[in-house]
Amino acid sequence: MAVIYTAHATAIGGRDGHTETDDKKVSFDLSGPGSNGAGTNPEQLFAAGYAACFGGAAQFIAKQHGLDMGKIEVKSSIDLHKDDSGFSLSATMDVQLPGLDRAKAVALVEETHQFCPYSKATRGNIAVTLKVNGETI
Repeated sequence: MAVIYTAHATAIGGRDGHTETDDKKVSFDLSGPGSNGAGTNPEQLFAAGYAACFGGAAQFIAKQHGLDMGKIEVKSSIDLHKDDSGFSLSATMDVQLPGLDRAKAVALVEETHQFCPYSKATRGNIAVTLKVNGETI
């Protein structure tokens, strides 16, 4: 498989530190989830990245099916869980497809979930709930 892009980032200080990419286009102070710290947290960064990737994948799949959906909005939620074995994540991807028949919207989101690189990376590792216009599919 050919590599078409590699992202590089460094984090110093963990959840209460700083992270940035080698080109400095992303540069954030970090603070723990739910804290009053000024920084963002890894769950927010993951939610933003997953939403962007899923949205791009949905636009690609829609175009493959001859649908002109424009810029598709995806609302991503990443939950941080704690149990006896430690911490884990789950995700909810809520794709906004107003005006599209529900059956077609569900099929588009399900196909997107099979195609999206973030979905492939999380498959079998975390629970992912899919929604269309706020309704679980």
